[in-house]
Amino acid sequence: MPDNGWPADRIDTEHAHSARIYDYILGGKDYYPADKEAGDAMAHEWPALPVHMRANRDWMNRAVRWLAEKGGMRQFLDIGTGIPTSPNLHEIAQSVAPESRVVYVDNDPIVLTLSQGLLSSTPEGRTAYIEADFQDPETVLGSPEFLETLDLSQPVALTVIAIVHFVLDEDDAVGIVRRLLEPLPSGSYLAMTIATAEFAPEEVGRVAREYAARDMPMRLRTIDEAQEFFEGLELVEPGIVQVHKWQPDGSGEQDIRDEDIAMYGAIARKP
Repeated sequence: MPDNGWPADRIDTEHAHSARIYDYILGGKDYYPADKEAGDAMAHEWPALPVHMRANRDWMNRAVRWLAEKGGMRQFLDIGTGIPTSPNLHEIAQSVAPESRVVYVDNDPIVLTLSQGLLSSTPEGRTAYIEADFQDPETVLGSPEFLETLDLSQPVALTVIAIVHFVLDEDDAVGIVRRLLEPLPSGSYLAMTIATAEFAPEEVGRVAREYAARDMPMRLRTIDEAQEFFEGLELVEPGIVQVHKWQPDGSGEQDIRDEDIAMYGAIARKP
């Protein structure tokens, strides 16, 4: 990969990282040999993995467009952003409403080094990047970037996409999401994707073991456990469903088998 002046001493190239595996599987270029090895091993265990990951990315595109067009959202807090992949969240939101403001949050140094792609806002809007661990919501919510970019007198869309499966029970993923949502005003939205093994338990279980073998243990959730994230909120139709079934736009979701998707997706409004 080219030398872009990244802080190499902060980037662990010897061990696979979830964001870089995702980038590799999606056909990106910001990964290292350890990430390729991991991605190949996981796809060998579950050949549908690329289909699953692309469906999650496509869900993000549809969800953000829905939030901007139908939800009227002009402010977004994106948790666990990952490596920039066009179109990025702000590009989707600002294509609907150029004045949209977006705060990205991630704790991977490589995402920080590539964050220029996340900061190319329209003149009318604004984007900001916070390097922080989302398991410390108070750091995120108290950061200058958050406070200077988003106006908490107006609704905010909180997006937590393909991240909570890396939060184990002892770290209370539901509690973390609630602490992020708590200061957001009425009319805000929560948009999430939540990993599950309910549709291909053996195959997804093998993938989870590959992650765990590389020090990335996973917590896969049932539909009932996914519902816990949305308690007290008003779910948008069709509720919590596999990502390819959430308001499909006819761009190929109809050809995806249920057993090839291991992610629930949903959007809900804060009353």
